[in-house]
Amino acid sequence: MIRTVIFDMDGVIVDTEPLHKFAYYAHFDELGIVVSDEMYATFTGNSTRNVFQKLKSTFAIEAEVEDLIQRKRTIFNDAFDTSEILCLLPGVKDLIVDLNQNDMQLILASSASKGTIARVFNRFELTRYFSHIVSGEDFPKSKPDPAIFIHAARLSGDGFDECVVIEDSTNGVKAAKAAGLACIGYKSEHTKFQDISDADWIISSFDELNAGLIKNFKA
Repeated sequence: MIRTVIFDMDGVIVDTEPLHKFAYYAHFDELGIVVSDEMYATFTGNSTRNVFQKLKSTFAIEAEVEDLIQRKRTIFNDAFDTSEILCLLPGVKDLIVDLNQNDMQLILASSASKGTIARVFNRFELTRYFSHIVSGEDFPKSKPDPAIFIHAARLSGDGFDECVVIEDSTNGVKAAKAAGLACIGYKSEHTKFQDISDADWIISSFDELNAGLIKNFKA
């Protein structure tokens, strides 16, 4: 029986991806580099630090990684504070409430920074539903490295076979499976460049899920 649901955030709980993409490409323009949509798609599920480490190894960028991170975050935060399009994904709040009311533990395991997670959780009043919040900035490697999910599963206090991950990215699904966890893949209009075929169950709407179905889910 599943007792703990481990959520990714970007693309699963809230759609911050358009804001991230805006911030990245505004920064790319400042840096004078051209990043294709295909290359950008490979960044999904990676921390900002890992993205700029990859970019520095591909392009002749002289700035230090930490400076690049801070500039991108500044652009993102300015957009976050003024954007009217940032919203929770359809049906996810109802699912979170349903799981919580049915005594299921919820844990966040997101590649996003602690600051970004806090801004999202405060804006949409999500903190009270989650027992633990895990940020990718605490790990040296991003998804598909499984460390973040292994840590989240251990924090749950439940067995790995009693946990399930909800992910929307290629890297996220790979990380969940590498951690030895069951995975529900969320397929949306934003995942057209993502291969989530390794997920144990693929959904296209959160209306397809409820506490009863998830509790009895078997990979």
